[in-house]
Amino acid sequence: MENNNVLFHRLRSARSRKRTGIKDVEKQIRKKYNRSEKLWDIRRNIPWIPLENPYQRGFLRFFVLNDEVKRSKDADFFEGILKKINTYMYSESRLFLKKRKKFGRRIYVEKEQKLSRISFYAWTDPKFGLTPRERQYFLRKEEYNPFRKRNETYYEFIEPWRFTLRIRPNMITHYKPLDSELEKEFDELGSYLKQYKVAGIIQKTINGKSNPWKREYENDLIKSRKYANCILSATEIADYFEDL
Repeated sequence: MENNNVLFHRLRSARSRKRTGIKDVEKQIRKKYNRSEKLWDIRRNIPWIPLENPYQRGFLRFFVLNDEVKRSKDADFFEGILKKINTYMYSESRLFLKKRKKFGRRIYVEKEQKLSRISFYAWTDPKFGLTPRERQYFLRKEEYNPFRKRNETYYEFIEPWRFTLRIRPNMITHYKPLDSELEKEFDELGSYLKQYKVAGIIQKTINGKSNPWKREYENDLIKSRKYANCILSATEIADYFEDL
């Protein structure tokens, strides 16, 4: 009798076996995901080693204060703003040219470089470090994003004339040693975790969001004026029931 009970408990339904198989797959994916995150930290924390003979590789272009602002009493103030919105561009030559078609011919034109725009999330993030005085030099704008199919808010510096572009040689002074075994394992895990079904399981089980873009869109829809106008306030709802 006892043997029959043990045999009965060992027999599982098809649904139970399927559930167990799914959990085993998720455990393996989670294990590989955690290993990939650990390897990423190891690669990131490998110390840089100075080169005995530094060499030049192309040129680097960035913004600096112009001479007028540099001599003014607000030089340190605008230098602080520049650290938050500066951009860097690399080129193999000092001319910073790119190919462009004009009337069917390929011509070379200068690459355009602008100051970085501050996103709405950085604007409201206290870690970004914008002071009330610095905020006065930015203008709020909106631009349609065709990928997310909605308008996005950003902040643009209103006095770009205070900065000018400067070019300097891009010097390579340090290098990071390469661990072939570590890179091989990291690439293999990355190829596996980027598979369509595996990435979906990671997004749903590990990150905890089945569709973050949809959820973010729904939150923005709730905050939008069009949707808010369709919602009655608590006072209006109470008055409605009192009139019944």
